[in-house]
Amino acid sequence: MFKHSDFRGKKACVLGGGKSGLASARLLKRKGFKVLLSDGGKAQIPSNIIGGVEVESGGHTKKIFDCDFFIKSPGILPTSPIIKKLKKLKKPIFSEIELAIAYAPKDIKIYAITGTNGKTTTTEMLSEVMRCHVKEEGKNRKVYTLGNVGRPFADVADTMQKGSIVVLEISSYQLEDSAYFRPYAAALLNITPDHLEHHGSLKKYIEAKARIFKDQKNTDAFIFNADDKLCVKLINKPKSRAFSFSLSPTHPVRVDVFYDGDEIIFADGYRIKPPKNLPGLHNIENAMAASLLAFVGGVSQKAIQKGFDAFGGIEHRIEYFAEHKGIKCYNDSKSTNVDSTIIALKALQSKNKIWLILGGLGKGAPYTPLTKYLEKHCKQLMLIGADAGQIKKELKDCVSMTDAGNIANAVDGVFAKAKAGDILLLSPACASFDQFKNFEERGKIFKEIVLAKKNKRTKKRKEKK
Repeated sequence: MFKHSDFRGKKACVLGGGKSGLASARLLKRKGFKVLLSDGGKAQIPSNIIGGVEVESGGHTKKIFDCDFFIKSPGILPTSPIIKKLKKLKKPIFSEIELAIAYAPKDIKIYAITGTNGKTTTTEMLSEVMRCHVKEEGKNRKVYTLGNVGRPFADVADTMQKGSIVVLEISSYQLEDSAYFRPYAAALLNITPDHLEHHGSLKKYIEAKARIFKDQKNTDAFIFNADDKLCVKLINKPKSRAFSFSLSPTHPVRVDVFYDGDEIIFADGYRIKPPKNLPGLHNIENAMAASLLAFVGGVSQKAIQKGFDAFGGIEHRIEYFAEHKGIKCYNDSKSTNVDSTIIALKALQSKNKIWLILGGLGKGAPYTPLTKYLEKHCKQLMLIGADAGQIKKELKDCVSMTDAGNIANAVDGVFAKAKAGDILLLSPACASFDQFKNFEERGKIFKEIVLAKKNKRTKKRKEKK
């Protein structure tokens, strides 16, 4: 656990110049530390990006070994040479989350959400519910939506109001790096193979996810998916109170919330209508998790329902954004693993109508689990990115495939051949870093390309009139 008093007057080194690293450096600087920000990547970070912080980029130098403690950005592999060397030297290494918690008010309530899929949707959904809860209370409390969803915790930790509510999306990378983390309520949505290239094995990935409840006590709450076998295997490990959700009322595991096909039903009598216009049973699961997290926090049925009614979904996750030439277009750029793409295909419930843009930077997991869903739902695959060859090799010819190379070519190919009533879906099952900065940029560019074609066609039609 990071304690300011243990390092007063010491020099800090922040490893990694991404959002998390920059937020950590800013926080440490505000707290009076001498700070070195060291980035091992190729990109050059401007030396004046944070006033008073020493910056080196393009590789770590010997300067870092003059520092007394380290904040590790989550993207750095735990097996990287620099981390191995620091551990050998017994240098203290902390996560951005641990650093932030040390400077946040002690009475904040943290609702933490992890899982392979659904984290962002559940986090945003719960945040909407909590805003309705605070309004209903009539208290001057603020709700912060932080973590992997967008803004780093460290950006606001030392300026938070007392009694604030923090809804925190937390990844396996962040959990892996946190030696101590105790949320008031934690949710594990699901576990499927992901980030194996980072963690090394499914076992290590599960161990990282399980850290979300490792330091909880019996006054805390842990929410898990009773329909997920890997989640169920972990239920006897938390010291906290366990609550479960399921799509079925009959289950070998005790279920606190289930779905009856229309409403979310609580064991104690709450009945909640799930958010409208969110396709797929996976979003029912997300809603059950969010409502359970709210319930254990004392939120009323009325506030949960108001939050759900106000929630309109999130960008880049099965996001319907346009129709062009009778073809409905969905942006699911946030699908960076195979299971997430399967969820998208099932959610759209289309029989052999989907033109799927698939590919990017692979994560080490097989693509073969996609086969039966592609055969059922897809008309054509448009392959892009670094792993296109591997996808083609593993999936063979389960469905027709085109090597498009990039999103622009893929979109051109779809609109040249698809018919009215078909669906264009970007759901890559891969990370974006081979061709884009992140999945947000990938989704934004995809939408821009489609909308430009739509607008051009609309303009031509108007000119003819």
